[in-house]
Amino acid sequence: MSRPPSRSPNSAPERKPALQRLQKIIAAAGVCSRRHAEDLLRAGRVTVNGEVATLGASADPVHDVVAVDGEPLERQPLRYWMLNKPRGVITTSHDPEERQTVLDFIPDQRLRLFPVGRLDRETEGLVLLTNDGALAQKILHPSHETEREYRVTARGRVTPEDLQRLSEGIELEDGRTALASTGSARYDARVDATRFTLTLVEGRKRQIRRALEVLGHPVMRLLRVRLGSLELGRLRKGEARELNSRERRALLRIRDEKGGKGAKDA
Repeated sequence: MSRPPSRSPNSAPERKPALQRLQKIIAAAGVCSRRHAEDLLRAGRVTVNGEVATLGASADPVHDVVAVDGEPLERQPLRYWMLNKPRGVITTSHDPEERQTVLDFIPDQRLRLFPVGRLDRETEGLVLLTNDGALAQKILHPSHETEREYRVTARGRVTPEDLQRLSEGIELEDGRTALASTGSARYDARVDATRFTLTLVEGRKRQIRRALEVLGHPVMRLLRVRLGSLELGRLRKGEARELNSRERRALLRIRDEKGGKGAKDA
């Protein structure tokens, strides 16, 4: 009876492929967030070694050729930017209608960044852009929370009772929502508007606008000034800058934590 050839004592054991889910590989390459990568897979825009891949498939990021829209992925150094988004700008990486997007404000157009979460078209303020898919996953995943702080200008006189109703919860068509107010409201009779600050940790489409409409105070201006520990500061409208080392460390602690609170898209 023949015996299988014995392995040389000096030979290395065969390497098992380190398979990863395709959405993780795509996000790590800085193409988009994992959530958007799942959409790319559903649309049949991802291939592995020339074969169209499906959602749930895995690949070896070292040896397999993963491509999106025919372009092979290349890993880039992780980058972190913030933008003071002007009103009217679309929070997306690409707009099929060719409207102005948040990426148009990044000075180096060679960077492959994507926005983490969304601000609606009429909302201004802080947008985080990165190619760190793991960080985006933490921020966007429903199991994590982080505070979003907004400066609000609403039509009419918003009373302390209105702010109390917001904090206790307003019933919307997609469920009850609670918005915490910080500081006092300031009414300006000259323009019939009230300015105040709201903080939220859950994320729903046009959440603040819809809640204030229920109270009869439509939003005139909405500006996001804080995302977790990241603050808009004195960054001018339409300006973008790379995060400093302190800001990056704070974000990486969120990305690398094993449990507890992270962040949730708002």
